Amino acid sequence: MYVYDEFDRTFLQERVDEFRDQVRRRLSGELNEEEFKPLRLMNGVYLQLHAYMLRIAIPYGTLSADQMRALAHVARRYDRNYGHFTTRQNIQFNWIKLEELPDAMADLARAGLHGLQTSGNCIRNTTTDPWAAATPEEIEDPRLYAEIIRQWSTLHPEFTYLPRKFKIAITAAKHDRAAIRVHDIGLRLHQRDGETGFEVIVGGGLGRTPFVGKTIREFLPRHHLLSYLEAVLRTYNAGGRRDNIYKARIKIQVHEIGTEEFTRRVEEEWAQIKDGALTLDDAAIDAIRAHFKEPDFEALTDEPEVLVAAKADSAFARWFGNSVAPHKVPGHAIVTISLKPVGGPPGDATAEQMDAIADLADRFAYGEIRVAHEQNLTLPHVRQKDLPELWRALDKLGLATPNVGLISDIIACPGLDYCSLANARSIPLAQDLTKRFADHERAADIGRVHLNISGCINACGHHHVGHIGILGVEKKDEEFYQITLGGKANHKARLGELIGPAVPESEVVDVVERILDAYVELRQSPSETFIAAVQRLGIEPFKERAYAAR
Repeated sequence: MYVYDEFDRTFLQERVDEFRDQVRRRLSGELNEEEFKPLRLMNGVYLQLHAYMLRIAIPYGTLSADQMRALAHVARRYDRNYGHFTTRQNIQFNWIKLEELPDAMADLARAGLHGLQTSGNCIRNTTTDPWAAATPEEIEDPRLYAEIIRQWSTLHPEFTYLPRKFKIAITAAKHDRAAIRVHDIGLRLHQRDGETGFEVIVGGGLGRTPFVGKTIREFLPRHHLLSYLEAVLRTYNAGGRRDNIYKARIKIQVHEIGTEEFTRRVEEEWAQIKDGALTLDDAAIDAIRAHFKEPDFEALTDEPEVLVAAKADSAFARWFGNSVAPHKVPGHAIVTISLKPVGGPPGDATAEQMDAIADLADRFAYGEIRVAHEQNLTLPHVRQKDLPELWRALDKLGLATPNVGLISDIIACPGLDYCSLANARSIPLAQDLTKRFADHERAADIGRVHLNISGCINACGHHHVGHIGILGVEKKDEEFYQITLGGKANHKARLGELIGPAVPESEVVDVVERILDAYVELRQSPSETFIAAVQRLGIEPFKERAYAAR
């Protein structure tokens, strides 16, 4: 965990005081809504369909148990007893009253939490692997560099008013759990000749015009991280379009001038600042590293007797096989907590669940929690001997659904139930799908499938990169849904392919079921995954089956 100091706490308190005065002026009528809008957006406050929505940044998805309790407190005291975890490792509260927002922010600030740079045309919360510092796959903890970027980008005077919002993601593992290739900048930490550095990927993004990012530098020594990011941002800030909001993202600039020309401009800019004040020497990196308090891991061995015995219980064994991953330290494990119960809104947690998870983190996971972009939570450091007791506790809370990575582990945006931009609902559709595939044995037989739902073309549900993507559209005042197949968000990211005309809401679940039935019939063996079968066969066999009953 990164430990904030007095400077951070003072900064947040001053920001709360400033926002409190802005709210006072809005409530008194000194500011109208249009004048208030840019001020609230600077603090993560949106005006949605029914109320103001507060989005809280969770830097690189890392929370302490006490911070989770602070979120539970806000959910209970100021909202309707729940929060919604998002695809960018943030949390949203949808029902906070404007007059109570400053108090909620003050309570969050005391826990080191805030909504800065979770909205507006600035550099947003830098995201990373929820298994960071725990998985044996990675070469170094990517959160260190996410924190360096956070400090560099917070209130950066040159990049506060970019052409559009700007998102950065980092991974340090071969398996990309941060979807770096669909971010404005994706950074892959790797080593060359014993030196640590980054592959720099630029111009990825979803929304109205989706693109997979392009690599503009295969290897950037870590000491040049900030100067190179500065060069990329300057190139974008100078050349990005401001005349059309739909063409203002960096992906459009890269596409319009070409990767080669964009790279040339970045390299030219970088040459002027490469060895200047932004160079990260070892002392600067170590100073940031010193703020991370790592767990004092116990000396344990793998496969303790209590765990071996527990696996005789088929329910525990199913959960273990689905939700537990290897840890880099012997005798420990990574546990993913599914926030996708059958019939529940994806990514939601009640105040009681958040408090209970905080208590479990303190008891079993060195007090640390992560938020995953799949809208689940992770306990990154769990002692293997505690896994049976942890499972029983999660089961009592309704948080032990063994569906991580399966068909009912759905990513979905808030959709038309909350969002002022949406034109179709996402949550009820996700709930119906989880009910249709509630049978764990059937879901396990289908195997790994990522199903993503977006309520509009802004693609907050990342439907373009779902193995099965569902996009809500409006047709003659009715909700219809387009379906794509074959998308992926990992290190081999690709966009899904539209299979045909949109279908009405009442038919979507049946269409998805027919597509999956076709997969089970057509796969070469149970080991061939859904996405592998789509890549081998193309979309035609699935398209034919999807529309067969129409």
